Amino acid sequence: MTSPLSQHPIPVIYEDEDMLVIHKPPGVGMHQEGDTPGIVTLLAHQQKNAPYLVHRLDKVTSGLLMLAKHRQSAQRLSQHFARREIDKYYLAITDSRPAKKQGCVYGDMQKARGGAWMLTKTRRSPAVTQFFSCAASAGQRLILLKPHTGKTHQLRVMLKSLGSPILGDALYKGTAADRTYLHAFALRFSSDAKDYQFVLPPERGSAFLNQACEQAISAYTPPWQLNWPTLPKSATTASVTGNAL
Repeated sequence: MTSPLSQHPIPVIYEDEDMLVIHKPPGVGMHQEGDTPGIVTLLAHQQKNAPYLVHRLDKVTSGLLMLAKHRQSAQRLSQHFARREIDKYYLAITDSRPAKKQGCVYGDMQKARGGAWMLTKTRRSPAVTQFFSCAASAGQRLILLKPHTGKTHQLRVMLKSLGSPILGDALYKGTAADRTYLHAFALRFSSDAKDYQFVLPPERGSAFLNQACEQAISAYTPPWQLNWPTLPKSATTASVTGNAL
């Protein structure tokens, strides 16, 4: 059976001769799973040419996803990600308040049971994430996240480690909800002497779309203008392995 999403165009936020920036819906994977098309398949049909993935989002995550339109741009953009030259910002909602309003969480990640990952106390090749937290609506917190590495499930694991799993994230014991509340909110980088800035507020999920949360998101816009604290020196030596968040 074909996914209903294949009948609707994937929203394109930006396009030039080298790349696409799209709005990925929640619940859509990167690649085809059985008869269910993924983002690459859907865009290949929509654009009449298969794009190249240069970073990834988890299936449950919505928001900004960048893809290259040809091999040369794929190599260049992939290098930007590998060198940490692209600033990425995410929004999440939790109904379990973290112990502090802002900070940095870093540590190694290792596989746990059932396809999950866990954060460890060692720091040989740590996942590194900064965050701010504020009130969203009654009993819920909006978390703005800035990952400096791209480990698998990094943001989901990081919030679980704080005792604040993402709302709707069943894998990491989040409270059941109408979706997993993780959204790729903003991207900023320079390439070939041109500056790029993209900000995309979430469009799906009742916990994102109430007045209190929308006001909180507005206060975080644009996220790069916030007073992000300096990373601990021990965190800046972390290596990047992958870009799945």
